[in-house]
Amino acid sequence: MASKLASLAQGASGVRWETLVHLAACLERGLIPVIPGQGSVGASGDLAPLAHMTAALMGVGQMIVDGRPVDAAAALEANGLAPLVLGPKEGLALLNGTQVSTALALAGLFETERVFQAALVTGALSVDAAKGSDGPFDPRIHTLRRHKGQIDVAASLRGLLSGSAIRASHLDDHGRVQDPYCLRCQPQVMGACLDLLRQAAATLNDEANGVSDNPLVFTDTGEVISGGNFHAEPVAFAADIVALAICEIGSIAERRVAMLVDPALSGLPAFLTPKPGLNSGFMIPQVTAAALVSENKQMAHPASVDSIPTSANQEDHVSMAAHGARRLAAMARNAAHVIGIEYLAAAQGIDFHAPLKTSAPLAAAIHLLRTDVPTLADDRHFAPDIDAATRLVTSGRLIAALGSDLLPTLVEQ
Repeated sequence: MASKLASLAQGASGVRWETLVHLAACLERGLIPVIPGQGSVGASGDLAPLAHMTAALMGVGQMIVDGRPVDAAAALEANGLAPLVLGPKEGLALLNGTQVSTALALAGLFETERVFQAALVTGALSVDAAKGSDGPFDPRIHTLRRHKGQIDVAASLRGLLSGSAIRASHLDDHGRVQDPYCLRCQPQVMGACLDLLRQAAATLNDEANGVSDNPLVFTDTGEVISGGNFHAEPVAFAADIVALAICEIGSIAERRVAMLVDPALSGLPAFLTPKPGLNSGFMIPQVTAAALVSENKQMAHPASVDSIPTSANQEDHVSMAAHGARRLAAMARNAAHVIGIEYLAAAQGIDFHAPLKTSAPLAAAIHLLRTDVPTLADDRHFAPDIDAATRLVTSGRLIAALGSDLLPTLVEQ
């Protein structure tokens, strides 16, 4: 609803000041219209969801108050608000727009940014756990290729690993000519993801602050011009590329988990357990990560390439942006669990290198984890450990423990 208010405040929609005040008053009082997640094809506006929003403001339907649905008219009355009475053109202004798709896409994007940043930390942890090289993160390599995201990710990984005694222990005798791709190609893969996420952020920022109503009223000339600003194709494309990025963030992280549990690749005990053969260690968490990555692949089919005509074929090309945006939260949760599993596995791998210590930033990340999850000595029920590690990812606590200077953001500094 805040997104819709911002759009209407741009003008050209023919909305009265009193209506804007009413919308703001509902937000201030925490009144949240109950809006279905399904029902929009992302063209002619997110009509069905926005109709539910508008109906609730008019006292029809339900609102969420203190976490539970209540009758909309009763919620308005209890908060000293009268039902909204629409003026000319206002019904169209409130329904025609991409605000539902845009809000869902932005929510997914914000979740993905946290997962992306956490994945850089766990990726660096995996490099140290497997005694990998930081040579692939040399800035000279990435400057030559010119991609901004790749350059930023390489700098972040190099900073995260700086000062590691584990790395210093094998500078002259690395043991491998080259690390697996899941370690050394992180700047290329995660950097490409960062470029996509930044592109999506720019698109969604423009959309959230733009006008997507139809027709538009130009008060300076008295003209009313019909167009197609309600078509959510930019949002659909943005959601699709966020989905692609989420898939790759999880996919390369799962490969690092698989590498860590394989002694032939990692040099660590099989399944990261002190008792291989007796205990299965991280075998099932790796299987879980693989399952989540596969599920995200299935959800990543681009929504923007789909179209189904509506309204007797007059709306003959639609964006399916709401569908594309709605899946992002679930995909980000899946990826967050994969990163949580890598967090556990990489920390376990680094524990095997004691008394050698990792870098100060990565030690801080392990210390944070160990306040909730002890080192694995014998097999135990893993679900609580995975949940605890994932909460550190999704809450932003992992990122906060390291400080923001080491990690790139969607808004370039």
